[in-house]
Amino acid sequence: MEPTTAGHPPVAATRYRFAIFALIVVIALVNYIDRGAISYSAAQITSEYGFDRAGWGAVLGYFGYGYMFGALFGGALADRVGAKTVWVIAGIAWSVFAIAMIWAGDLGLAIFGGSALTGFAAIRVLFGFAEGPAYSIINKTMAAWASPSERGFAVSIGLLSTPLGALLTAPVAVGLLLLTDSWRTMYVVLGLAGFVLIALFARVYTNHPEDNPRVNAAEAALIRAGRPAQSPSAAAAADDMPWWSFFKSKTLVFNSIGYFAFVYVNFMLLTWTPKYLADEFHFTLSSLWYIGMIPWTGACVTVLLGGRISDWLYRKTGKLVIARSWFAAAALTCTTLCFLMVSQATSVWAVIALMTLGNALNALPNSVYWAVVIDTAPTRVGTFSGLMHFIANIAAVLAPTLAGILSAKYGYSSMFVATAVATAVGVFAMLQVRPGVGPNRGRQEGKAVSA
Repeated sequence: MEPTTAGHPPVAATRYRFAIFALIVVIALVNYIDRGAISYSAAQITSEYGFDRAGWGAVLGYFGYGYMFGALFGGALADRVGAKTVWVIAGIAWSVFAIAMIWAGDLGLAIFGGSALTGFAAIRVLFGFAEGPAYSIINKTMAAWASPSERGFAVSIGLLSTPLGALLTAPVAVGLLLLTDSWRTMYVVLGLAGFVLIALFARVYTNHPEDNPRVNAAEAALIRAGRPAQSPSAAAAADDMPWWSFFKSKTLVFNSIGYFAFVYVNFMLLTWTPKYLADEFHFTLSSLWYIGMIPWTGACVTVLLGGRISDWLYRKTGKLVIARSWFAAAALTCTTLCFLMVSQATSVWAVIALMTLGNALNALPNSVYWAVVIDTAPTRVGTFSGLMHFIANIAAVLAPTLAGILSAKYGYSSMFVATAVATAVGVFAMLQVRPGVGPNRGRQEGKAVSA
């Protein structure tokens, strides 16, 4: 409700939260381009250091080891010190390690027994650790800044950076490589861009909307409207909820497995699509800048549409199990069928069309996984989002590494079959999810904090 004063009309609510959402998307875009740019450097790096296909898969997979633990500790730290502090620390760190990528191979040759692969392992693990907190603190940020009635869509806005970042990685990375003819210069530019954006973020962001001078009382009231009131004793009990209570919740654990399926698809496509297209269909770097964008075009739409659909399903049915669990399971079922068909396709345009459709369907319920955490454990969003991200990002290691091993031994079609298996597991997992039923909480179907 808009505040009024005697004899004066209601004061219109500001809309500063949408500026925050937009800035988060831009920062996360740079974060995503940073991690995906190496895929377009495959020809230069493998030629310079002599990596074979399995070795290149290992280079791509090392990022995931750090990423898992960065997500885990970043989410928990955000609950303790606030999202802003973690955003700034993580943003500075990933920009530093983006630039440090230029010395990765030479560091291994000079220090680690002449092994360039070990040098890449060290820098990629640290790089992944620095980037790991991003999506856990996006969820923490959206939980603080979005009203319950728009939370599904707000979460999907933050997650737009996943497909949009992957889409833009192709023209940005290829453009920088063609302009400079140097993968090292590309990383310097990306690192500097990260420093600039984090400096801007530190100036305009606050952990709570009501603390921001650009947010008026009407907007603050709008954001807080509809959130359930907690007694001091209940709030204290929730705040004391230990991190291991996450594993007492069937919903949170199976939701994490569902998100694992999403991450598997995402990292397999992000890391292997450029090399796969180059090896199988002979695309050159000058054509990959636009061909590499195509598989991500549909996902840029569906990641936003999915949040809207989930919110609409909840408003219509009043059942989170339909709006979250069944919706995600249906999308993952269709994703599974698409990647099975990719493994059998022989035409380049059939492959690209099916990859695009499968990726779009995979992205459709992306916001669901994060919304389930808010629905189920609203006072532990940072910590439990980090735990979900940790479990799911086992796929950040497994997808690129397994794809390299399978493609070397059985051909590229096998990596698409493995992807279909991962999404089929996700279907089963999401059918077990009951949002709103969490640690130390009774069933609250239809009364959850998320809309």
